Parts: sequence; structure tokens; C-alpha cells
Amino acid sequence: MLSDLKIPLWNFDHTALQNVGTETIALALRDYIHEKRVETGYAGPVDIVCHSMGTGIARYLLEVIDGGGREEEVRMLVGIGPPNNGSAMAELFNDPERSSVVIRSLQGVFVPEDYDPHEDTIVQEFRPRSKLIATLRAAGTRDDIAYRIILGANLTGTPAFFPVFDGRTWEIAPDGSWQTTYAGDGIVPHSESFLSGAEMVVLPGDSSYLARNPEHYCHTLLPRNSETIARIRDYLISSAEPAVRTPSRN
Repeated sequence: MLSDLKIPLWNFDHTALQNVGTETIALALRDYIHEKRVETGYAGPVDIVCHSMGTGIARYLLEVIDGGGREEEVRMLVGIGPPNNGSAMAELFNDPERSSVVIRSLQGVFVPEDYDPHEDTIVQEFRPRSKLIATLRAAGTRDDIAYRIILGANLTGTPAFFPVFDGRTWEIAPDGSWQTTYAGDGIVPHSESFLSGAEMVVLPGDSSYLARNPEHYCHTLLPRNSETIARIRDYLISSAEPAVRTPSRN
């Protein structure tokens, strides 16, 4: 899509970095951007597009590591289904009463067959009361970066949206108890994506789209959804100045 529009693209993939923490991956993202700048000779601003916890990794680079010096010239950060306030699912994976049932239901759908959350460093770091989330909250967003968030929602309450949880998304209620909601993408509820000052859009734009392929708006498929892609394209080409787009995979 971006190549068709003649928009330059750098693709950062940290899947080879197994069982490392957010800071390590954030530093790898910083090094990758620096390397690409040297390789291409490009010295202008970049846009970063992320999915899920990848947004938190990019935010850690921009707001914590680079928050004081602001040496990374980033114009826009787009997060698709991000757990900005910590992940209820990460907490659910650690719940002594519910974890085994939830993990078993998600095996082969969202986690591998032999998944053990205690060996997943990123999941542990993204628990809502973790040190990492507290650090991001304390750092705050940057006023020199435009933040945009794209969310999926089960507007029609159809179970096929995310069948594992009957179309709903687990979230932590204000009193600390567990509840489910249709205001989420099956994995990330809207309540944990909220970010002060960020522009937020909820898809689908037309609830009738859910009658055809409701699963296209759940967490795992949202980045490849044609409506999501169109929205990102509009974001990237709307600015007056050119920038390199740097997707970051979660």
C-alpha cells in the first residue's frame, strides 16, 4: 500500500529478540532508526505505526529513554489496539483462578500451545500495576508528537467478533473486579487504550460492516483490516512535510 503511494517505509521487526524486556527492544528500535538514517541519508522526521504492546515499546523509547533530550525526531505515533494503561489480559494470564482456563482457550488463537506467561517478560512488564506502566504514566506524552489510536469494537455484540470470549473483551472494573465488555477488540478493552491528548478512532465506522466479517475488527486481524489500512494511509499522507514511516511489530 505505502509503496503504491510512493511513501518510503522502514520495517522494524523485533520477533528475533526472544524473552527480552521493553527497554531492550526500545533501544533496538532506536538503533534501527539510526542505522536506516545513515543507510538512506534521511535526516527528517519519521512516523511510527505500531500494534498492541509495540505501541508501549515505542512510547518507552520516545517518552522515557528520549523524553528529556528529545533527540528522536518523530512526528506521529499511531497505535493499533494499544494497552497504554497496562494490559488486562496480561493480568488475567496471572490470575490464580482464571489464568489456566483463559490461556487454554487462547492457545493456537493468540498464544502458542505451550504458552507460559511467567516466561513472557513483556507480558509481565505490561501488567497494569507494573513498574513499566508506572514509568510510562510518570513520563507522560510528548507535545512535539501527534498521537493517534485506532481501536476495534464489537458494536453489534456479535459472538463471531471474537468467538473465544463470545464477542466480548475482558477488562478490570473500577473496583478491581473482572468484567467483560463489547467496547474492545477481544484482547484490549478501550478503557486501557485511552491516552490523554491522543486522537482516538473506533472501527468499524459503519456497524453494518460487522455483518460480513466481524472477525476482521478483532485484535489479531485489526492491523490488516482494509478500514484500518485506509485510516493509516490518510494519517500518513495528510501532513504537509514528508516523513519516513516506521512500522513496529509487537
